[in-house]
Amino acid sequence: MRPASFFCVLILVGSAVRAATWHVSPQPLPAVRANEQFRTIQGAAKVASSGDSVLIHFGVYRETVVIEKSGTPEKPIRFEAAPASDVIVTGLDPLTDWHKENDAQNVYSTSWPYRFIPSSKTDAYPADEYHRLIGRAEQVVENDHALRQTLQRKDLSAGSFYVDLAAKRLYVSPFGNEDLTAPGGNIQMEGATRSLLWNCKGAYVTLRGIRFRYAANRAQLGPVVFRGRADSVEDCVFERMNASGAAFAGPDQVARNCTFQDNGQLGFGALKAHQLLLTGCTIRNNNTKGFNRQWEAGGDKIVLSRGVVLEKSRFIANHGSGIWFDIGNENCIVQNCLLADNEDAGLFYEISYGLHANDNVAVGNGFASTRGAWGAQAGIVLSSSPNCAITRNLLVANREGFNFREQARMTPRIDRPEANYQEQVWNHDEQVRNNVIAYNRNVQTRGWFDVSDQRHWPRHLQETQPKGAAAPIEGISLESLHLDCSHNVYARENNQPLFIWGTTWLRHVDYSTLATVQSELNLEKESREFPLFFTDYAKRDFRLPRNSVALSMDCYPRGEVPDVTLGAMR
Repeated sequence: MRPASFFCVLILVGSAVRAATWHVSPQPLPAVRANEQFRTIQGAAKVASSGDSVLIHFGVYRETVVIEKSGTPEKPIRFEAAPASDVIVTGLDPLTDWHKENDAQNVYSTSWPYRFIPSSKTDAYPADEYHRLIGRAEQVVENDHALRQTLQRKDLSAGSFYVDLAAKRLYVSPFGNEDLTAPGGNIQMEGATRSLLWNCKGAYVTLRGIRFRYAANRAQLGPVVFRGRADSVEDCVFERMNASGAAFAGPDQVARNCTFQDNGQLGFGALKAHQLLLTGCTIRNNNTKGFNRQWEAGGDKIVLSRGVVLEKSRFIANHGSGIWFDIGNENCIVQNCLLADNEDAGLFYEISYGLHANDNVAVGNGFASTRGAWGAQAGIVLSSSPNCAITRNLLVANREGFNFREQARMTPRIDRPEANYQEQVWNHDEQVRNNVIAYNRNVQTRGWFDVSDQRHWPRHLQETQPKGAAAPIEGISLESLHLDCSHNVYARENNQPLFIWGTTWLRHVDYSTLATVQSELNLEKESREFPLFFTDYAKRDFRLPRNSVALSMDCYPRGEVPDVTLGAMR
C-alpha cells in the first residue's frame, strides 16, 4: 500500500498543471482575486500558458500585445472577450496639450514625436508620386470620425490635419471649428501612435470577440498578425486600419465569423498561409484610401499559399477586387461565397495554380473605371493560372461574366526557395463547366489573350502573316491549351454580347451565337442559351422556376450562399 504522502504529491502535481483563467480589466473586478487580474492584455499574455484562458472585460485597450507562448492542439491558449463585454484594442491615444495657432483658420497644434515609415524618402509607402499622400500612415480621429490628411499646412481646412515631421508637430483643424483649448470641451481628439496592435507568434492560440481599430500600419503590413501554426480567430472585427486589417502568416489557421471592413488598403493579407480556412466572414468596403489597385488593394491579397479555403463568406463593395490570389498559390478553393459590388473583379486568380471555384454567386462586380484593368473586371477571372475548375457558379449582372486573361507571366513557387527562381505560367487545362453566365453588361464570356503567338486560336484559324502579331508557333494552339468550356447556361438581353475571343487591340471576334463558338473554336460544347427568370434580382432572390434549364443541367449553385436566396420557386 502506498503512503498517504504519495497521494498528496499527486494532488499537488495535478493542481500545478490545472489550466488557469486570467482576467483583464482596467478597473478592479470585485469577484476576481487580485492575483488573477491584469490591467493590460499584455500582462496576461506574459503568464498565460498552454490550456489557459484570458478573459478580457469591457474596455478600450491602448496597447501592443505580443504573444510568445504556444498552446497545444488539445490545450490551446485562449484570449476572448468576457460575456457581454465590448472589447476594443486600438492604436489611438488621446491628444492633449493643444496650442492655438495664429492662423486665419481654426488651427491647433500639439507635439507629434512619431515617424512610422522612416526608411521612405517621402515618409510614404510605396514611395512614388501617386502614393505620396495615400501611402502615409498617420491617422487622426475626432469623436470617432477620421480627419483628412494634407501634405502642406496651408491646405488645412475644417476636418483635416497636417504632420510636420521635422518640427515634430501635429496641426489639426476640427470639423466644427471647436476650440480645443477650452476647458471641459466635448471634443475627443485622438491619434494613432502604434503600427502593431496584436502579434501572435505562438502556435495554437485562439482569439474571440475582440474589435481591432485604427493602427498606423504602412501598406502590406498587418496591424494584427497571426504567425503560429493553427492559430484561430473567431467573431472578431478588423476595421479602419491605415492599410490592411490583418495578416495571416502561418499554416493551418482559421478565421471564423470575422469582419474585415473599412480598412485603408486591404481587408486582410496572407503570405505562406497554407491550409488557411476563412469561413462565415465578411470582407467589406476596403481600400478606402485608394491605393493602386493593380499593385495591392481591395478585399484581400493572398500570396504563395497552398490549400487556402474561402467559404460561406461575403466579399462585397471593395474598392478593387473582392478576392485576389496573386503569385504562386496552389490548389485553393472558393466555395459558397457572395462576390458582390466589388469595383473590379469578384474573384481574381492570378499567376497561380489549381483553383476550384464552385457554388458561388458573383453579381454587380467590375463597374469601376480602373485604368489598366482590362480582363480583370468580371465575376470570375483566371489570369495566367492553369489547372483550374470553375463550376456551378452564378455570374449575373457583372461588367463581364467570366474572363480568361493572358499575358507573358512568370511566378515563384512555394517549394522553390531560391530568391530569383521564376517559372512561366499560363492558362491551360482549365474547366469552366456547368455555370450560369447571364445578363452581364459588356460580355458574358471573354478571352483577353494579350499574346501575339496566336495560342488562343485553333490551328485552322491561325494566320500565317498576321498584322501586328507574331506568326504561330508550331504546336501552340487552342487545341493544345485544353480549355474545357462546356455545359454552361447563357442568358442576355438583346444588346449584350455573348462571347468575345481576343483583346481589343489585337485580333478578336465577337461571336453572337453559341453555334459559331462551337464550330469555330470547339468551345462551349453542350452549352445552351435561354432566358432566365429570377424571382427578384434586386433582393438577390435568384430562385428559378422548377423547369428551368439551369437546374436540369446542374448549372446552379449547390448549398447556401450568404445573403442570397437560391433554389427552385414553389
